[in-house]
Amino acid sequence: MISKLKRALVDNLKNIPGWKTRRKIVVFSIDDYGNIRLDSRQARENLQQAGVPLNGRFDAYDTLGTRQDLSMLFDVLSSVKDTHGRSAVFTPYALPCNIHFEEALKQGRYVYETLPETYSKLAAEQPEAYEGAWDLWYEGIRAGFMKPQFHGREHLNIDLFNRKLSRKDEDIMANLQNRSYAGIQKDKEWPTVGFTHAFSFWKEEQVSGHKAILEDGLNRFEEVFGFPTTVFTPPAQQLHPKLYTYLEQSGVQAIDKPLLANRHTGEGNFKKEFNKTGRKKGQGHVTLVRNVVFEPNNGNADHVGKALSQIEAAFRWNKPANISSHRVNFCGHIDPRNREKGLGDLKELLNRITKKWPDAEFLSADELAKLIEKN
Repeated sequence: MISKLKRALVDNLKNIPGWKTRRKIVVFSIDDYGNIRLDSRQARENLQQAGVPLNGRFDAYDTLGTRQDLSMLFDVLSSVKDTHGRSAVFTPYALPCNIHFEEALKQGRYVYETLPETYSKLAAEQPEAYEGAWDLWYEGIRAGFMKPQFHGREHLNIDLFNRKLSRKDEDIMANLQNRSYAGIQKDKEWPTVGFTHAFSFWKEEQVSGHKAILEDGLNRFEEVFGFPTTVFTPPAQQLHPKLYTYLEQSGVQAIDKPLLANRHTGEGNFKKEFNKTGRKKGQGHVTLVRNVVFEPNNGNADHVGKALSQIEAAFRWNKPANISSHRVNFCGHIDPRNREKGLGDLKELLNRITKKWPDAEFLSADELAKLIEKN
């Protein structure tokens, strides 16, 4: 009882500050689309046999979206309509590039390929899973089921990648040989740098390289998806605030940030940061803060009920419900049961939202940012 009361208190308190609206707006912010973590079930087994320490749900199920993943997701999103007759919509925070595994091994350094190139390779190697999958991306975007926004150029830290590859560390070599990138260990000299944290660093001087990656990544995003991004969230929410101005100058109108952050400023020093949805004085972008968590493959909790409770708290304080989730919840390439659970819970959540709040409206994250900017 105490834990439930505490959770309810937190759900309400976090919705007090920031931009308000009486509209019942629902946004699905989904991280990691476009990123390769595991190539296949066989690749995961090979990594385990090689002694790579795979842990948690991402190292168990997270793969590039297959044709069936996308088709079944679109079926769920299209099955529910909001007060305006619009289907539910995902905002996939997406990566336009991945590791070019063959060239990285050949050259001994990081080399990337674009997402369409990745899908083309996988369609040839695993046609039963990936043939036609990239075409489905475009169909989903045209139909309004997905509106991708920028999550970085790739979902990995290039400095750490090159450092480990130059030493031929066993974990990275096993991964590259299996066209995967999971279970990579930290470098003891860079304790703040995680292998999936594209913009994490140890010394502040490394941040200048992040600016170049952002510049190229924004261009690749537009090239791959056919339109420029207006919203950005970095992998694992790691980004030096000094890069905000550059992003604003590059056309990014909103940045998705955590409610509370402990920003690394260099060599183990941190600065606390509090964020709220809306425009903060002195910044040239809108801040978006997610206030609902929906991770149906993360344990055995009542994830639908938990999300509904958080949505109710958001609406109580006249806030949009910005639902945080990850692609891994809807992946079935390694284990179809994982996808069935995620999509089953998603459909239940959508049906209960529209039943409980008939005036609910589904928006993408960029549409929410434009609404905040307008008002």
